Amino acid sequence: MFATLPMFVLASPSLASPALAQAKNCMACHALEKKLVGPSYRDVARKYEGQQGAADRLAEKIIKGGAGVWGAVPMPANPQVSAAEAQQLARWVLGLK
Repeated sequence: MFATLPMFVLASPSLASPALAQAKNCMACHALEKKLVGPSYRDVARKYEGQQGAADRLAEKIIKGGAGVWGAVPMPANPQVSAAEAQQLARWVLGLK
């Protein structure tokens, strides 16, 4: 039955997890609880908590990269991450508290 559903239907935000972050190489620079090269996921969640449009802004940063928000080390672009995956990752990170 699921084989006939489009992948975006099966790939709901609830499926985003550390496994997706690992598969997309996010865990090379980020960890759940502590700063590595970049901030911890929990720090990101706290920084964006309650902000309108935070998931969209974070998803864009995941794909395009960014600089200056967390210090001097820039976040590189991640072209291997699709727009749908970036949204899933952003919502997962923002849901951490």
